[in-house]
Amino acid sequence: MAEQAIKRETSVSQLRCIGCGSTALPDRFRCEHCRDLLEIIFPGWEQGGPAGLTAQSLKNLWSDRRPSLEPADQSGVWRFREILPDIASQQIITIREGNTPLYELPSCATSAGIDHLFAKHQGMNPTGSFKDTGMTVAASFARQAGYKWVACASTGNTSASMAAYAARGGLHSLVLIPDGKISWGKLSQSLDYGAITCQLKTDFDGCVRVLNEVVERMPVYLLNSVNPYRVEGQKTAAFELLEQLNWEPPDHIIVPGGNLANSSAIGKALREMRQIGLISRMPKISVIQAEGANPLVRTIRENAGEKLIPVHAETMATAIRIGNPASWKKALRVITESEGTVEQVSEIEIALAKAEIGSEGIGCEPASAVTLAGLKKLVKQGFVKANESVALILTGHVLKDADFTLKFHRGDLFEGMPQEAEGRTLKSHQRAPLILEPSVEAVVELLHTSEK
Repeated sequence: MAEQAIKRETSVSQLRCIGCGSTALPDRFRCEHCRDLLEIIFPGWEQGGPAGLTAQSLKNLWSDRRPSLEPADQSGVWRFREILPDIASQQIITIREGNTPLYELPSCATSAGIDHLFAKHQGMNPTGSFKDTGMTVAASFARQAGYKWVACASTGNTSASMAAYAARGGLHSLVLIPDGKISWGKLSQSLDYGAITCQLKTDFDGCVRVLNEVVERMPVYLLNSVNPYRVEGQKTAAFELLEQLNWEPPDHIIVPGGNLANSSAIGKALREMRQIGLISRMPKISVIQAEGANPLVRTIRENAGEKLIPVHAETMATAIRIGNPASWKKALRVITESEGTVEQVSEIEIALAKAEIGSEGIGCEPASAVTLAGLKKLVKQGFVKANESVALILTGHVLKDADFTLKFHRGDLFEGMPQEAEGRTLKSHQRAPLILEPSVEAVVELLHTSEK
């Protein structure tokens, strides 16, 4: 009963515009005054944290919940509910998201030229991507608010996550995807979870434009990353990361850049951790984009972040094939505040980095691999020092885009193009299936040959 009282008192939140700073706004996604995005703030935290709880008492509380069999406590998101908006326990939709592993990557560290490298693998969430941590909060809010329908535009991961949480929570779901421009593995998830899935003859940004009009006309709740409740759930990955590092911040956190809500969420989390007293300094947060989908990189380099430069996005890393990211201002603020940076990487650099992460026995989808590819560049530039601690955020599971992996190992991915990056050929990482005669001798001979 005492914990329930704490829950209600600590989670009093309000919406604030990131542009004009207006508060007391209606529960939508853009400011009614300046049309900028909204964020959730906790006004009571000026006194040092949720309901006066100390940093140490929060650490103890979150740790003590680990053995609990309560569904909310078994979630790596709701276990941190003191720093989340207030949602009634009976309205929470959870599939035991979060609780994702932090791996050391010694071989990748050597390849990048640093001493130690960690990867927080958000691809180990229930539907295989980081989207689940945000979706559990946003979908739960939708159910609490009385919505029957939820919807998203997606390059794949968002649709899979939203469809799963809608199904689990008894909601109907609508998915708009760009025709022929997402991974079929991701599309199969939204179909299996019962979503009404529509392929539109446009790109992701075109799907967003259509969906924005749909939610204006119909009682449908939007679950794309402009939804501030999504950001609240996604920020718990940073709380979990710091807990796994015994609350000692790394020097750098490197994040893939697509619609840019993930970097925004991680930055918000670190800002709140410092406010509460859980950490004393912020890591530098850097965002890596594909060269063919680089609006944030161009915006910062060409006009110092004054105005977004949209691009026609083209990259095989489908999860970040976004040319007009909604959360660019939030991401820019995080990069500036943390003294991070942005970088872009080529398709071949992505493929090589993905293979290197795979060779550690971990694996990830192509969009996640931009982090390692970008890290290599940042080390060469001197922005990341060899002795500094670095955490990569891996956002998607290796099976999210199995076609990419198969084409890479068969040598079909870059047919007719030079297959070299940083002086290293992709062939050194390709492991195509071998065709042998059905005999023991053939297999034994292969093993002898492989030992040489």
